[in-house]
Amino acid sequence: MYIERVPNRGSRPAVLLREGWREDGKVKKRTIANLSDWTEDRIQALAGVLKGNTVVGDIEQSFDVIRSLPHGHVAAALRVLEKIKLDQAISRSRCRERDLCLAMLVARITTPGSKLAIARGLSEETADSTLGELLSVQNADADECYAAMDWLGARQADIERALAKRHLADGALVLYDVTSTYFEGRHCPLAKLGHSRDGKRENPQIVVGLMTTAEGCPIAVEVFEGNTGDPTTVGPQIKKLRERFALAVLGTMNQHMFIASSHYSDRRFHLDRTPPPGRCWRGPFFCLYPTCHALPDIASHNNPSSSTTAPLAM
Repeated sequence: MYIERVPNRGSRPAVLLREGWREDGKVKKRTIANLSDWTEDRIQALAGVLKGNTVVGDIEQSFDVIRSLPHGHVAAALRVLEKIKLDQAISRSRCRERDLCLAMLVARITTPGSKLAIARGLSEETADSTLGELLSVQNADADECYAAMDWLGARQADIERALAKRHLADGALVLYDVTSTYFEGRHCPLAKLGHSRDGKRENPQIVVGLMTTAEGCPIAVEVFEGNTGDPTTVGPQIKKLRERFALAVLGTMNQHMFIASSHYSDRRFHLDRTPPPGRCWRGPFFCLYPTCHALPDIASHNNPSSSTTAPLAM
C-alpha cells in the first residue's frame, strides 16, 4: 500500500490510500481510502508506517514530557547493596522498615540530607529520583524514617554479629579508631564537653568508635559519652570481639600508645611504644587467634625490616 496525491484542477489534490499489484504483466491498483480530509501530520505519519519506519513524524512533537526522574545512580547503588548482601544482613525478610533503611542508606550516598529532605525525595509529589518507587516507600514521612532507625538500632548487635561472621576469622587483622562530632543542641544524653577534634570546645560532643577489617569494611560501631578518653574505648572492643563475636584477641598495637600497659589496671598488655623509624602505625590493631601465640609481624605492613609484638595472656 502507498499514498498517492492526485491533482484536482484548481482544488487541492486528492490524497488516496492505494494498493498496487501486478496481474498478467500489467500493474493494477485500487483505492482503499480517501485521505483528503486528513491533516498533513496524520498523512505523513501513515506514510512513514507504510514505509516500515518504527518512529514516525517529529518525536519531540509527538510526546509531552510531564516529568522525568533520575534512575541510573539509584539502581546502581541498590544493585551494589544487593550484591554485597547488606539487605540480608539488616533483615533476612523484606519489610517496610528494611526498605526505609535501604532508602536512607542510598539517599545518604546519592543525595545527602536530613531525614526530612530524604522523605521529600521519596514522596511521589516531590521525588528527586525513582528510589521511593523502587522500594515502595513513596508515602514515608520523616517520623517514619526515624522510627525505622529505632528499629535498626534494636537490631545492631545481630547485624554486627552477622558482619563479623562474614568478614572476620582467626588470624585476621582488625582495625579500630575513634572520632568525635559536636552538637549545637543540649538534648542528647551522651553529649558531653570533652577534647574536641573540631575545635569546638564550647559545644558538647559524642565520641564514635569504628571497628573495620584490614580492608576497611565496617564491622561494628559504638558511641560513647563526649568526655570519654580514647584509651578507655578499646577495652569494650576487645570484650566485643571475645564475647559477642567469639574470637580470641591475641594482642594490640597502636600508634598513639592508647594500649600501653600503664593505661590498663589489669596490665595484661605489653607494647613496644616506638614505631619503626620514619613510619607510623594507624590503629589500634587487633589480631585474632584461637590460642595464644606470638603476635605476627604487623609492623612489616609498613616496614618489613621491623616488627613489634604484643602478647596477651588469655
